[in-house]
Amino acid sequence: MTEREAIAALRALPRGGAGQATLARMRALCAALGDPQKHLKVVHIAGTNGKGSLAAMTAAILTRAGYKTGLTISPYVLCFRERFQIDGQMMPARALAPLAQRVLAAIERVRAAGGEPPVQFEAVTAVAFLWFAQQGCDIAVLETGLGGRTDATNVLPPENVLAAAITRIGLDHTELLGDTLAAIAAEKGGIIKEGRPVVCWPEQPPEAMAALYTAAAAAHTSLTMPDVEDITFLPGKGLANEIDYGGYRVALRMPGRHQALHAAMAVELALTLWRRYGYDIPDEAILAGLEAAAQPARIEVLRRRPLLLLDGCHNPDGAAALAETLTKAGYEGGLVGVMGVLADKNAEEMLKTLAPCFARLYTVTPASPRALPAADLQRLAAGHIEEGAEAADSLPAAIRAAVRWADAHNLAGVAVCGSLYLAAAARPYLLKEAKK
Repeated sequence: MTEREAIAALRALPRGGAGQATLARMRALCAALGDPQKHLKVVHIAGTNGKGSLAAMTAAILTRAGYKTGLTISPYVLCFRERFQIDGQMMPARALAPLAQRVLAAIERVRAAGGEPPVQFEAVTAVAFLWFAQQGCDIAVLETGLGGRTDATNVLPPENVLAAAITRIGLDHTELLGDTLAAIAAEKGGIIKEGRPVVCWPEQPPEAMAALYTAAAAAHTSLTMPDVEDITFLPGKGLANEIDYGGYRVALRMPGRHQALHAAMAVELALTLWRRYGYDIPDEAILAGLEAAAQPARIEVLRRRPLLLLDGCHNPDGAAALAETLTKAGYEGGLVGVMGVLADKNAEEMLKTLAPCFARLYTVTPASPRALPAADLQRLAAGHIEEGAEAADSLPAAIRAAVRWADAHNLAGVAVCGSLYLAAAARPYLLKEAKK
């Protein structure tokens, strides 16, 4: 089996299971593989927005502290093997096929025994467990895929979870997680383990916060939240993001106030691991890890003048974070947007939030069966964008048109945003444009 065949086989698995969501399939799969998850020590992260950024920061700190650190990312942006990282490096191409073969063989054993076969994310998570255990990781930072309580990553033994973290809760995947913030928070809070420390986003909506307090109380633990008043935003131009959090002064590579709050959470996680378990994490490792952490398509600046920016803000909370960041950096009304979203997202709310940032908008159809057609997004945008919106025939055509419009009207640049499917497809084109 080649790497390409392994990826195809994993993608061919069903995306969702039949009936009520449970961990039964994942438990059966792990048992068929010898329960590799039992050999891992884990920091477990759930939330609606920001999981990947916090995971990247936390993993970078642990790596700089000298620990062999696994990291899972979901979804990936550029390469399937981004999902599996050790010390900031993707799984080698040669490693994926043997691990995938083991997982696929285990799935067949589960099926032969009469069990319900695992779904795609469960199989991918099992690959991560196997690799991290095989490579002898000292610790792994695991990002949930969806929810928490019945997420495949939550098959971990409670004693193996050193700490949990809950990033911002918002209304997303409501058809699966519930249509209230309280219901969604309860699902995310399902990763909280008996007596284990929890670090929480400091500005949760009250409805979500109440549910998380309930989950923590049921697990006989408490929530640690960074004190926002301890975060000082240091002067800087444009999209610079230099902060001081309780004496940790650092220039973050990821712009935005929300990333400063993620950095504060990562500091609290590092301090928790030191205080509770004796992990040797010097201040120098915290600073170096925060300065090194980066992720593609998270308000990623590919060129500063004129601006080329890429962001996978795939839901209203993500759009709000992007809009706030652009506005504070002085780009309000000064950009041309390229945008594409999935049909199951609240596209109109995203548009209303981002509209003040864009003088003109080009809409595109992301490469996904769940995509909202560009023409439908253009109709939703009508009336919100000062110079109007136009549906483009293709993503490359939209980027070319946006760059031309920005140049012709002396605007600050172009921002491509929306679905992560769109971000993955757009990034190569933007990198080429950035070199011109």
